[in-house]
Amino acid sequence: MVLLSAVGVLLLGACGTLRAGSDGAATAPTTPTESERWQTFAPIRVTAARLADDRRSLSVDAEVPGRGKTCVRDVKAVVTDTSDRTVWVQVTYSALTGSSPRSDCRATATATAKVRLPSPLGHRVLSVDNFTAFTADGADPPHLRLCGELGCHPAPTGCTSASYDQAVMALDVPNHTSRGDEHCDGKWLVFDVSSRMGPACPEGAGPGCGASLADRWFFRAEKSGWQPIARSTKAGCTDVHGIEPAFPSALCADLPPLKRTN
Repeated sequence: MVLLSAVGVLLLGACGTLRAGSDGAATAPTTPTESERWQTFAPIRVTAARLADDRRSLSVDAEVPGRGKTCVRDVKAVVTDTSDRTVWVQVTYSALTGSSPRSDCRATATATAKVRLPSPLGHRVLSVDNFTAFTADGADPPHLRLCGELGCHPAPTGCTSASYDQAVMALDVPNHTSRGDEHCDGKWLVFDVSSRMGPACPEGAGPGCGASLADRWFFRAEKSGWQPIARSTKAGCTDVHGIEPAFPSALCADLPPLKRTN
């Protein structure tokens, strides 16, 4: 079975003229047999993007199947839409379907597609295949910066809900962790998080189904966002002051101890 991209099959018309990467992942076509046919796919994933000095000539690196010379062909990129905030680019490649791939097509390789943007990217976001985003802001030219789960421009540190959401994502905590009251002065932040433990249980189930584990996290504002500096279950400021004496007592002195609930 031919290796498919995680995005799935995109039956798209070919448009634009681009080159493949220097590793030979995309090369001249081969003649399919009666049981085979070429189909168009989105790449397995997009790994990098770069802009030339004109800020319009874009190169996109994409992971595609195989290192063999007939594994994929026609690696292409095309601008599908633009706005004052975003430029959308779609990357595709063609691969044979209907037969088992050769051994050299079962691995993956990087192919590079090029396209010229209608105008310089500027401060707009580059969205590739609607799943991967890049920005020139804060990037090291010619490379664009890969945006994260919080987008290309996460909420700055501050005493706002969006900023607190960013702080939770900086923690190694389970999904669906809930956040308690926040104590914040713009430079320092503390809040409790509660994570459900044990198996999923229906509402009104017996003891053990409502168990939760609570922790108190302390943060310092950095250029990259809220950075966790300490965790505790004790009352007051003892634990955080053992690590960061500058943490304001006014934010933690009256905090009660935490304990697991059942």
